[in-house]
Amino acid sequence: MTAEPEPRPRQGRTGRRPGASGAREAILEAARFTFAASGYERATIRAIAGRAGVDPALVHHYFGSKDELLRAAVAFPFEPAAMLPAVLADRSRVGWSLAEAVFTLWERPEVRERIVALLRTAASHETAAAVLRALVEREVLGPIAASLDLPDAGLRAALAGTQIVGIALGRFVVRVAPLPDVPIERIVAAIGPVLQHYLTGDLGSPPDPAGPPESADPEAPRGYRTSKPATPPSRVRSRRSAASSKPGEA
Repeated sequence: MTAEPEPRPRQGRTGRRPGASGAREAILEAARFTFAASGYERATIRAIAGRAGVDPALVHHYFGSKDELLRAAVAFPFEPAAMLPAVLADRSRVGWSLAEAVFTLWERPEVRERIVALLRTAASHETAAAVLRALVEREVLGPIAASLDLPDAGLRAALAGTQIVGIALGRFVVRVAPLPDVPIERIVAAIGPVLQHYLTGDLGSPPDPAGPPESADPEAPRGYRTSKPATPPSRVRSRRSAASSKPGEA
């Protein structure tokens, strides 16, 4: 009697992660990479699932929709309000403290990855824009401006936010030279006074609705002010009188 051949060992499945262990985090990691690289519109559930090594159905199982996946992917791994006490400790240096706290935090790879994904998608998709607005208006800058108890708190927060978001875009997304290579200390030193002015300084009065005064320079474009102010009419008349006077006349 011949012996039966031994059963061949089952080959493990390739290209798919088991749904229970680490799949959710793998999907989020793949989503952050894909959103950062392609933006919201070009990022597909199939591409994200392929990068994570899972079936697209598992992405829908965990997150339901691409919008919900985006929200989960760009959620910050820290509580923004936790930085506020340190930032507000010295009112006279709140601009510098804010710049140092934000940009030092964003240099952490796990945070920077979320920031890049958020910035790339915010320009074209409302969900990402809403997340970014919430971070700027409600989580960080809004409470800081309100705590300073100065007029125009909302405007102050918005102006400071545009500076921070603009630097982040230039450094992490557009990579405007030499911003990506500038040390954080130098960026903080440069932007700190600007944030300080927006948050605590005099924002000035509203402009005159009539527009700027006419220039005294006849070659200047209409409505533009030149570096030299126009001569008051009274002084013009006195100069003309002096020029027309004859020598020796009283």
